[in-house]
This record gives sequence, structure tokens and C-alpha cells, in this order.
Amino acid sequence: MITLGHFLAVGAILFGLGLIGFLTRRNLITMFLSAEMMLQGVLLNFLAFGYFHGNLTGQVFALFIITVAACEAGLGLALFLVLYRRGRTLDSSAWQNVREAGLPPTVDVDLFAEPEPEEAMPVLPVAGRKPGAPSLEGANRV
Repeated sequence: MITLGHFLAVGAILFGLGLIGFLTRRNLITMFLSAEMMLQGVLLNFLAFGYFHGNLTGQVFALFIITVAACEAGLGLALFLVLYRRGRTLDSSAWQNVREAGLPPTVDVDLFAEPEPEEAMPVLPVAGRKPGAPSLEGANRV
């Protein structure tokens, strides 16, 4: 017997896979497909709740989600064509000039790069020893 929990688990897995794909990929088409996968996970959850609770609210929300996904597909593909014609790449990090004016560019961090050598830290004197104090000879006394 398939329960509501089974549908919710599949929907959560779809949403999680889409979220991971969206956050880890740099290709705009892959990011777009990951966003679509997240919408499908939400769609499945709405349909499951509507079916198991015996009302049509989930199906109505599903129609809205399908409409939003279709609009997103049309606008997204048109945007991809314009961006590709302009720069010959769909790498999201190559589009720094599209950001808001006055913001610094976003720099990708390479997690697997070798760490840079650290500068030598100042060494403190050993406890119990006084560091050399400046002499006060020749200083003006008040």
C-alpha cells in the first residue's frame, strides 16, 4: 500500500536533487533543468496532498505550477539564446557584467586548491622574561 509519506518522500528527493544541481552547476541550462526538477517535486507533493485529503486544491495548485513552469521555460530559453549569442558561453560565472551597477564581482572559490602559505606570525617572548624596554635617557622630563 502506497501512503502519503511515500509520495512526500519522492517529492522531497526530487526537490533536494534539483536544489543540489542548481547550487553546484555553473551551466545555465543545467541550472534551469534543476529548477524545473524542484518545481516537479513541489507539484508531486501538492497532487499527493490533494488526492489523500479528497479535495481538488492540490490539482488547482498543480495547474498553476505547470503554467509557471511553461512561462519559465519560454523566457529562460529566450534568455539563453540572447546570452549565448552575445558571449558564446552559458557559464554563469562569465556573466559578471549583468550584475547590478556598483556591486563588486563575485569570485568563485576553488575548494580543492592548495592553501597559500601563511605569513610568519610574530613570536611572543617566553613567559618570565621582560622584553627590552626603551630607555628614557635623553627624554624630556616634565
